[in-house]
Amino acid sequence: MRMKGISQAIAQAISQEMERRSDIVVLGEDVTYWGAVFGFTMGLFDKFGRKRVVDTPITEQTFMGMAVGMASVGLHPVVSLMFVDFLGAGFDQMYNHMAKNHYMSGGQFPMPVTVITAIGGGYGDAEQHSQVLYGLFAHVPGFKVVVPSNAYDAKGLTIRALRDPNPVVIFGHKLLTGLPFLPYEGGEDEVPEEPYELEFGKASVRMEGSDLTVASAGLMVHRAMRVAEKLRKEGISVEVVDLRTLVPLDEETLSRSVKKTGRLLILDEDYMSYGMTGEVTFRVQSRALRDLKAPIQRLAVPDVPIPFSEPLEKEVIPGEARIEAKIREMVS
Repeated sequence: MRMKGISQAIAQAISQEMERRSDIVVLGEDVTYWGAVFGFTMGLFDKFGRKRVVDTPITEQTFMGMAVGMASVGLHPVVSLMFVDFLGAGFDQMYNHMAKNHYMSGGQFPMPVTVITAIGGGYGDAEQHSQVLYGLFAHVPGFKVVVPSNAYDAKGLTIRALRDPNPVVIFGHKLLTGLPFLPYEGGEDEVPEEPYELEFGKASVRMEGSDLTVASAGLMVHRAMRVAEKLRKEGISVEVVDLRTLVPLDEETLSRSVKKTGRLLILDEDYMSYGMTGEVTFRVQSRALRDLKAPIQRLAVPDVPIPFSEPLEKEVIPGEARIEAKIREMVS
């Protein structure tokens, strides 16, 4: 079926796994009538009822702790963290318990938890509702980090997460949800009705090219592809690699692409310092340094809070004009 946006795909994936298994329970803020606001749990309450789809107070530490307890006794909780910006309120339960209990218990307690959260700016929601922050989770051992860019990937990666015995965090960009009250920058995808899995750690080459590689995830993949399509008409051939998962990271596909093109631009909506761009740069240069024709470059959010003001927001989040200018600079 044709599907617009990642929200419907994620909700369908959860629904199909809940039909198949009785151990999956959904909890979090407004997961019932509002579908976690960004639609990731829409329709689940009507179908499965209050015993399996549970609204919680705005108490991130409490419901993250509940998820740790549920996972310890054989359930698979799906936790909605409405905005990633508020992960700090559940930090201790996530970083010190959810991510580590399997290791600390010598393997006695698997920790099958799927956390789904909304990320990103682009519509003036200001500094406490517009961050990306997946680099924080990628930094801590124990989490897998999933960043889908389209509906097909969103469904396959969500089902994979729901079958994983370890904690997985899925970061869904708001401008890719496909909801009518939000701007939309994605497309429409053909999504199989039946359940399917996509393997973690497998990047996708969205567009083949020979002059330069752009590596990115989530919303930025779409901006890179639009720029690449424009430049192709001028004879500049850009290869776009969609990372799909930051942990595990597909170093093989990345380095193979860079060995072909000789140039790499890493495009990110997370903060610049100590983030994904720096990590990918190191890993690629360790595998393909001698194949580089130019230094690796990166575009990311400078180390400032996301502004409410629309012109300032556009200034800090990489847009197509800045991406195009950077690519032209690198291939000139």
